[in-house]
Amino acid sequence: MYATGRLQHALERALVAEDPAVRRRAAVRVDAWRTVLEGMASGRLTIGTRTPVADTPAWVTLEVVTGGFATGRYVAESPPSADELARLPENAPGETDRERVNLWYLGDEGLAELGQALRTGRCRVDVPEESALLVVAWLLEHGHFAAALDLVAELRPLMHRLRFTPTFGPSSAPAGAVVRRQSVDEVRAQLRQATVPPRIAAMRETLKVWNPLHDRLVALWCDTVDGDLPELISGAVSGGWPCRVWPDDWVERRRQWLDDYAIAAELHHARHPRSNFARLQSALERCPLDSSALTGREVGWIRRALANTISAHGAPGSEARAALRTAQNEAAARPTYATLAHVLSTRLDRFPRDGGLPALDPIAGDVDGAELPAVAGVAMPPHLLAKAARALEAPIGELVDRGVIGSGEVLAEVLPQVTSQLLAANIADPVLASVYAQTYAAFRRRRSLLLLNLDHQVRFDELPWISAVAQYRDRSQKATRAAAQTLRETTAVALGAFPQTILPNPLVREFRALVSQADLGLPLVEEVAADIFTGTFTTKWREAASVASRVLSGTLYGRYYDLPAAWPAAERRSRIRWRKLTADDFAEMCRRRAQEAHTSQTPGYVAQNGTVLEQSQILTSHNLAVLIEALDLTDWLREVGPELADRAFSWAIQRQTQPVSTWISGLQGLKNTAYAWRQGIFFLSYCDPVNVLDELEDRARVLGPRFEPVVTGLLDVAAGDRFDPAGRTSRGGRRLLGWSAGPHWCSLL
Repeated sequence: MYATGRLQHALERALVAEDPAVRRRAAVRVDAWRTVLEGMASGRLTIGTRTPVADTPAWVTLEVVTGGFATGRYVAESPPSADELARLPENAPGETDRERVNLWYLGDEGLAELGQALRTGRCRVDVPEESALLVVAWLLEHGHFAAALDLVAELRPLMHRLRFTPTFGPSSAPAGAVVRRQSVDEVRAQLRQATVPPRIAAMRETLKVWNPLHDRLVALWCDTVDGDLPELISGAVSGGWPCRVWPDDWVERRRQWLDDYAIAAELHHARHPRSNFARLQSALERCPLDSSALTGREVGWIRRALANTISAHGAPGSEARAALRTAQNEAAARPTYATLAHVLSTRLDRFPRDGGLPALDPIAGDVDGAELPAVAGVAMPPHLLAKAARALEAPIGELVDRGVIGSGEVLAEVLPQVTSQLLAANIADPVLASVYAQTYAAFRRRRSLLLLNLDHQVRFDELPWISAVAQYRDRSQKATRAAAQTLRETTAVALGAFPQTILPNPLVREFRALVSQADLGLPLVEEVAADIFTGTFTTKWREAASVASRVLSGTLYGRYYDLPAAWPAAERRSRIRWRKLTADDFAEMCRRRAQEAHTSQTPGYVAQNGTVLEQSQILTSHNLAVLIEALDLTDWLREVGPELADRAFSWAIQRQTQPVSTWISGLQGLKNTAYAWRQGIFFLSYCDPVNVLDELEDRARVLGPRFEPVVTGLLDVAAGDRFDPAGRTSRGGRRLLGWSAGPHWCSLL
């Protein structure tokens, strides 16, 4: 079972991880997964529905762990702060402190405070529920008493648990077209968690503590040598023997060294017991006046240890050893990245903790004497500035160029900061528009649930306090045009920055919000998990496939994947399942086409589902054809298509050069390779493919015979050949598919 497997993995990490921070995070996951399993066993949790927690409406923000499993906890459930409790009179009504706080804010004083926060903008919404009473206050101030009472009645059953009030203080939301990935406070906390890796700490300890002691110890024993100091010649020890002469100050120097060693050993890790240092130190402890307590063999060990270190690093006081120690001391004196991270975190203290950075220049300078005198003038490492850049407020394109936005998933995280303002632009009242925008941004931070039976995630307008103000939103032509332009620009950014990956579900959901605001009505489809697929598609998949067949007819993509020429209305067969209109002919075609990937008589159901779902992505081009046509991006793609295709193909080949340790990682790698391959073919369908294919043929030679049929198949189709029903060309080329119901012909394992 998936949940038990995740619990087992978290337990292993909590027990064996070397990093204490990793163990702490794993322990949190252990607690979450244990809660999930206990809830499922007791019947309190029903995984796979929009309301997985018993007696809980769909709009409540739930704690959700990997895979979409709800734990049963409410994100907005938190004990009141001391500041909140200080507002309450002794006889405040309510069964819990949270209920008393919520009810107080529905009184005259509380509503006055909420109204003041609304008018001044001094409120922050981190969880959607935190704006509920702000909306109540706005409705009352504008005379919408019935709507306010209805909203309070809907919230009342959960007032004893959920926080329905905002955090009071300046709003930190970025304005205009800029976004940020994290707040200053989040970045600062991450920088302050930086520690010195154990290996680096051990190395610095050696340089600062043990090397000076080692040199003094070697010098002590060298002073007892009669004749030339021992050294190694062709692996054999030559030179004089120790323990032959005893300087007058030797006893005092020995005592001082042992005292210093005792202090060091108490504060630092002891050396390896079989090291030269350990042997010399052990012998020293047994020689208070002379070497009478040592055997001849032990004196020989001292001689060998001296020869080893003198041959490697020079004799004590020699130029060679002095130069080595000087270089090592300089290295030890350099500040660690953890030290510089703390300096950088301190520089962030001057910025609002819940806000962002307007620029990086004010925090990017060299360390000055006031910050850390010992390392003044040291440059701030680029990788630490890259971490700080997560709080930089800038246009999406700039953050992509900086690497702050490194995937489509991260793009989906920040895009709501823009979308929220576009949606709120339909509200004439700026006060309500601000609350609306903050609530939308908070709502988009909700984690998606695992859903079955064609169910959909909770929509923003299902929040009771949002539906209560829906009538005060008017569709603005300016906002509609802005949404369309934002969708166009963001699509270009996503494809240009991450050409090798399909659009991830969070980004598709955000695109859908922009599509709605722009009044475009596009059939955008999600990626469906193979382990929960029910074999059914809604009609939007058929609509998207119809667009793809029309747009890609006669192109390289259309020929490579043998897209149907059209989807005639006469062939449409639909029925209602789970209250949704389904496209049975689309599902049937996906199943029929998936037979090409069936290589076993007894495949697993997940693999079978995967082959069908891959065909659904192929037939729809997974939103690419729909977006390119509707957003008028054809000319743009003709211009950048060669570069995007080349990058997608390069990524696919590079992915196949990576070693595979397990069959699961091998299958995952093949799937991602095939998806990148499909993306590249789509981009190549809009431009002249000759140069890109020539480069591809040369680059793919590194993969050898295993991948040769893939390249041959693409070259053959580009030259006019077609695949047969088995996915082969006349020259032995093969169509690359990511899923296989049975052994994959291109697998490394």
